[in-house]
Amino acid sequence: MIRVLVVDDSALMRRLLTELLGRDPEIEVVGAAQDPYVAREQIKALSPDVITLDVEMPRMDGLTFLRNLMRLRPMPVVMVSSLTERGADATLTALELGAIDFVAKPKLDVARGIDDLAAEIVAKVKIAARARPVALGNRPQPVARGPLLRTTTDRVIAIGASTGGTEAIARVLAQLPPDMPGIVIAQHIPPEFSRRFAERLHAGSALTVREASDGEPVLLGHVYVAPGARHLRIERRGARYTCAVGDDEPVNRHRPSVDVLMSSVAEHAGANAIGVMLTGMGADGADGLRAMRDRGATTIAQDRESSVVWGMPGEAVKRGGAGEVLPLDAVAARLVALTASSR
Repeated sequence: MIRVLVVDDSALMRRLLTELLGRDPEIEVVGAAQDPYVAREQIKALSPDVITLDVEMPRMDGLTFLRNLMRLRPMPVVMVSSLTERGADATLTALELGAIDFVAKPKLDVARGIDDLAAEIVAKVKIAARARPVALGNRPQPVARGPLLRTTTDRVIAIGASTGGTEAIARVLAQLPPDMPGIVIAQHIPPEFSRRFAERLHAGSALTVREASDGEPVLLGHVYVAPGARHLRIERRGARYTCAVGDDEPVNRHRPSVDVLMSSVAEHAGANAIGVMLTGMGADGADGLRAMRDRGATTIAQDRESSVVWGMPGEAVKRGGAGEVLPLDAVAARLVALTASSR
């Protein structure tokens, strides 16, 4: 049984989450707390396996509580946050602090909305129970911005991630110089969060990072993040790669899908590409990374020890798609080395 503690200042949310999670035979809700002070005592008394944590609460906000928890007693946490820009910021900060994942609260008709999210909430709690908070320490200081020294845009780097990926991607980009080949990213993330995610990556990197737009060229020193709920592909138009953003059906239950992105990179860039699979649950991207490797691309998977969840990178290794397996903080240096010939 997975023992869960629900922490939320709303009595309605505490009741709804308790009932919803309690319907699953593998989950036992052992307690419900209205604020972090009560939660602290219940953690000591009940030893839960997973906590669901509201972002905005009285007496102590969820981020302050999470920061203290990860310092004193690291454990799997699933954040419950609003779909506002403020909520997106707080949630992304929570992921930086070590939260495993998050669930977005419905804006209207909370009771019906939470019930519609039942399968997602249960799945994320179960993933969190199998995951482990990774003590990453302080994020590396971003490389200083400077002149672009490279002269070719023929290469492209594709990165895919899911659970734990927002922080993993941020750590990799922070260590890259400003003249890297164009980078395209598929991270499983809802549409309300992807633009803010791209902005935060831009602020913490020497690269120019933005949410991808359909038809824009993939430029040197630029990073393109797939919009939430939309697929990102690359296409070749003359001497340039361009972004193609579409609303076609989900692949592997995901949109954006890492398989969709990496399959397009395999087709249009071949041996001129590098593929990177970072932490995430499931198998999305494993076939795409294998397709890239089969077409001559260099492919990298994050190792088990540094992954929050070694699902996607582990499956990529299993299916023969990963040419190299590296700890997270070695990925950036390897990318720089692999692309040094294009300077």
